Amino acid sequence: MTAPEAPEELVLAGEFPTPTRDAWRDLVAGVLAKSGREVDPADAEAALRTPTDDGFGIAALYTADDAPGVPTGSPGLPPFTRASRPEGHVADGWYRRQRHALTDLEGAHDVVMAELENGVSSLWLVLGEAGGPAVDALPRLLEGVYLDLAPIALEAGRDTPEAADALLALAADQGVTGDLGGSLGYDPLLARTRGGAALTDAYRSSLVEHARAAAEKHPHLATVVADGLPYHEAGGSDGQELGAALAAGLHAVRLLNDAGLSVDDAFARVEFRFAATADQFATLAKLRAARRCWDRIGSVAGASDTQRGGAGPSGAAARAMRTHAVTSPAMLTGRDPWVNILRTTVAAVGAGLGGADAVTVLPFDSVLGLPDDFSRRVARNTQALLLEESHLAHVIDPAGGSWYVESLTDALAHAAWDVFTGIERDGGIEAVLDDGSLAAALEETWTARADRIAHRKDPITGVSEFPNLHETLPTRTAPPSGTGDAEGGLPRRRYAQVFEDLRDRADAAAASGSRPTAFLATLGALAQYTARVSFATNLLHAGGIDVTAGPGGTDVDAIVAAFRSAGTSVAVIASSDKVYAEHAVPLAQALAAAGATRIVLAGSPKALDDDALTGHLYTGCDAAALLTDLLDELGA
Repeated sequence: MTAPEAPEELVLAGEFPTPTRDAWRDLVAGVLAKSGREVDPADAEAALRTPTDDGFGIAALYTADDAPGVPTGSPGLPPFTRASRPEGHVADGWYRRQRHALTDLEGAHDVVMAELENGVSSLWLVLGEAGGPAVDALPRLLEGVYLDLAPIALEAGRDTPEAADALLALAADQGVTGDLGGSLGYDPLLARTRGGAALTDAYRSSLVEHARAAAEKHPHLATVVADGLPYHEAGGSDGQELGAALAAGLHAVRLLNDAGLSVDDAFARVEFRFAATADQFATLAKLRAARRCWDRIGSVAGASDTQRGGAGPSGAAARAMRTHAVTSPAMLTGRDPWVNILRTTVAAVGAGLGGADAVTVLPFDSVLGLPDDFSRRVARNTQALLLEESHLAHVIDPAGGSWYVESLTDALAHAAWDVFTGIERDGGIEAVLDDGSLAAALEETWTARADRIAHRKDPITGVSEFPNLHETLPTRTAPPSGTGDAEGGLPRRRYAQVFEDLRDRADAAAASGSRPTAFLATLGALAQYTARVSFATNLLHAGGIDVTAGPGGTDVDAIVAAFRSAGTSVAVIASSDKVYAEHAVPLAQALAAAGATRIVLAGSPKALDDDALTGHLYTGCDAAALLTDLLDELGA
């Protein structure tokens, strides 16, 4: 018996008809109609489109027709969208760069060595004015550290010249020249973005001198950081962060070029720092878009697009962007901090797949204070797992060719370019920081984001959604003051702050007496009020307000008696719309007569709107405003 001949061409799922976009639209319109939303099939895609803060939308479906008509090139070649180096990070992975603001000098060196011995491949050291040990502690911190193997990134605020001198002296003692990597951490915009006194002429002179020395002796060493974090933490969108950081990078290049460095050397001295968020696709696309935009700036400035004499980082052209991704400080929470482990893992995935040269995973307890050994271990092992077990660096730009990712990359590149060119038209990054126009644009974006957070349209797990009211938070040592605490500069915000402030108010009241409590006036049968009781409890816990439930049923006298026993002035009526129509108003009136000053219905005004009610609690309500009002009423 002979085996059947293999077909010349294998057609997968060939027995099924080819789906069309129009057929998909018809199906979407049908599903929406079942949910009570009548939509013409032609408008089905628009109905599912998710808007972004950068003005473009995220579609529900992407096909080859949606791919942008621009070439992404090959890894290591212009426009560097796919990678800065031809080999990507296949050989060694990206640098696992952990941040340390160590104040306990007795154990600081042990911490540094433990990090390097257990998988960290680069150190981000906070020193001096930035909120760490004095600069003269650097030799002790790095005792036994091979600087040609473990690149050091410095963050020393206005003490950067001294810190840079100390690091270069250590490199000279070890005989390290061409292999010295990392970053000296100069930031010409420091006073404008982080506040404090204006930078001195000596700071700028040292920046130039160290950049010149790096160009001559240390080709892989960055001296200036174009930091996108201040714009991100001020509430900016991805496009605003990118555009402002690009303008900051060009500002640094001009400064160095005007001081006599070649265009190639000036470009090679800049390292960009970006936030990696829990939206892994946005993070991935942001890094790809950043490289594309910087290449365009470099091409106009005349920077090389091929490697020349080690001008750029190892294996990269001068205008190939060098990127350091940091898990977003803005997305981290102080409440239920364990969830931060999940957030930073997803962010690190996006950063790694997006081609970041170095990735920093902030420890999950960063908001609470200085991390301990356990949280540092979790942070570094997060990256170890992604590299060693998940093999994320084994494929160069794995998202390349994805219609969604390519479309998102293109949209972010255009959004960033609009911000960047707008800044340049207005006189450059210094000018827009000085006149407040950039801060105003960031504030506008933050206002929209804050509104979504307050209405829980942008939910924060463990804080605005599914909070653990009775959690015990780990205790951490407060960090020393640094440049982030100086007056002036851009604001530093965390998305969870509004709800965590409410929780703090409620906890303070609980510590000095009793926790603020609301009475759940359950109406009808268990099956009729369970869903809304769960929703109301979840929302109230987000503000630190505990609940005590009534007996259920429709006996107004019994419910009112339970309310009086609860010892609170806030009542939340919970049941189904059908029960509300018959029983809610009489109950609300009886509760008001019994002393309830806030009577909230678990349901929208469409369910029932009556003068006997003082508010409504429902999906999409302004939860932050409602909780603030209730805490005010409860005396917290």
